[in-house]
Amino acid sequence: MTGSDLLGLVVRRAGRSHVRPRRRWSAGTARRVVGRTSARFALVVLLLSLAAATAPGAVAGANPAAPATAASAAVCPPAGPGYAACLSLYRTDIPARSRSQVTPATPPPGYGPMSLQSAYKLPSSTAGAGETVAIVDAYDQPNAASDLATYRSVYGLPTLGTCGSSSPCFRKVNESGGTSYPRANSGWGLEIDLDIEMVSAICPYCNILLVEASSNSWTDLGTAATYAATAAGVVAVSNSYGGSEGSGETSTDLYYNHPGVAVTASSGDGGYGVEYPAASQYVVAVGGTTLNTASNTTRGWTESAWSGAGSGCSAYEPKPTWQTDSGCARRTVADVSAVADPNTGVAVYDDYGSYSGGWYVVGGTSVASPIIASTYALAGTPAAGSYPASYLYADPAGLNDVTSGSNGSCGGSYLCTAVAGYDGPTGLGTPNGTGAFTSTSSTVTVPGAPTNVTATAGNAQATVSFSPPASDGGSPILSYTVTSSPGSFSATGAASPITVTGLTNGTAYTFTVQATNAQGTGAPSAPSNSVTPTASTAPLTITTTSLPAGHLNRSYSATIQATGGVSPYSWTITSGTLPRGLTLAASTSTTDTISGTPTVTGTFTFTVQVSDSTAQTASRSFSIRILRK
Repeated sequence: MTGSDLLGLVVRRAGRSHVRPRRRWSAGTARRVVGRTSARFALVVLLLSLAAATAPGAVAGANPAAPATAASAAVCPPAGPGYAACLSLYRTDIPARSRSQVTPATPPPGYGPMSLQSAYKLPSSTAGAGETVAIVDAYDQPNAASDLATYRSVYGLPTLGTCGSSSPCFRKVNESGGTSYPRANSGWGLEIDLDIEMVSAICPYCNILLVEASSNSWTDLGTAATYAATAAGVVAVSNSYGGSEGSGETSTDLYYNHPGVAVTASSGDGGYGVEYPAASQYVVAVGGTTLNTASNTTRGWTESAWSGAGSGCSAYEPKPTWQTDSGCARRTVADVSAVADPNTGVAVYDDYGSYSGGWYVVGGTSVASPIIASTYALAGTPAAGSYPASYLYADPAGLNDVTSGSNGSCGGSYLCTAVAGYDGPTGLGTPNGTGAFTSTSSTVTVPGAPTNVTATAGNAQATVSFSPPASDGGSPILSYTVTSSPGSFSATGAASPITVTGLTNGTAYTFTVQATNAQGTGAPSAPSNSVTPTASTAPLTITTTSLPAGHLNRSYSATIQATGGVSPYSWTITSGTLPRGLTLAASTSTTDTISGTPTVTGTFTFTVQVSDSTAQTASRSFSIRILRK
């Protein structure tokens, strides 16, 4: 039997095996059904791989041979400030192949499910049942369900059923969870098909939730991401979009801060440089690789850093506690990676709008993000209160270390060059099974106590500075609370310093600081130094600008006026001399007097300084001319 015949047989048998009505099931029943069907699915995977490898002109994995630099184009146009672009590229040198042109002898171009599962040693035929992977994209893809059904049918993946039944399911909602969808968009439509088809390729027994944002604005995408992460049953959320970093991005982090859910984000397709939301300290930043078959290796595959993957050091985001690389004081991108190079792209089916040609070869880190999100789903539900990015750093040996390739110029640093261990373009590596995507410990505790607490008084307030605790409890610190004693006045902030208002002037206070993470609030710090708020005062200033002339041997008196400050005051001559016979009085008020009877003639220049009880000072230079008559 030829490979073509075998592929046809498998597809027909797979089609029959998934049309039987199924009873509704619970998550527990799902796992038992998977156990019974895993052998059948594994056989389908094996036979399809064999057929693809033996089909005329086919390469193992059905990925077309590509030139050194394949012709590709961005699916979405660049986005301006306040907006994001999807991060996918399609091959323009490989014509789209219609559905009717896909036969056992001419499989879809690009890597399919069996190739990806093989490359990353994933238990796709036995894991993932009952788990839900959410996809966040902008605008509507009207044909998402039918395109996904075609993709799964061609590759012999389990047929989708009604959510809550014994089959994996697909559900589409808007950014608020409703069914009034946004306007359609062809570019984002291809992105949507790519994302949901990659979930199917990696975790065919997973449920898929597509959340469509009303637009590609950060507000709409963030709203969709929040809905996705909080929807029932969701264990992973993929965000295949990005845009330039900005000084206000940390205020947008709330959309992506969901402990207990694996939130992934594409690192970008423009080479060395950091994009958001991959820069967020709360997400799993996903870089990209070039993936090729390699019969001369034990793994059977080889990977290098893709030249287009984004990476680098964030300009604004703080470094997560689990990142320890020394070349970047803030958040480093990426954490992990998967195939993204369009030269070695994946097969995607799209039958809508500008991309209605059928099968395309697609790359970009938009491929990698849903692959990684689905790998987390295969690994099981993340530990409550944890940030799944931290799992990777606890088990880097569970990943394929990528040690060659570069995505730009950074002086040869690991930030843009693949090296042994951690690097920017590929993070810690690519999946090698699901071990590195599982929490090594489900114990998350409250943070320790902050240290080095100091206070500075103001007018009815005090500003408190402190250092973070030595331990965050295994979960990033979300906020700090400063509390006064006496009075229990408090204020909350994301970092030091924090100002407490509403204090009583003239009352002495000390302050303690507590840190809070997803698990709860930790113990208070040791008290700060004691400070006493006081009423604010105007700056101390000498307002007199000149002094009158005097006459030899005649009585002289001139007043110098000051404003502001806090009494008592003191006045001195700091430089120069008064005319002989004149003296500066010892005043403690805001005025002082120079008086006496001058006994010499001439012009005399000197500087007067006034100081107050708070150590403020003010100075001014004067001249007095003493005339003969």
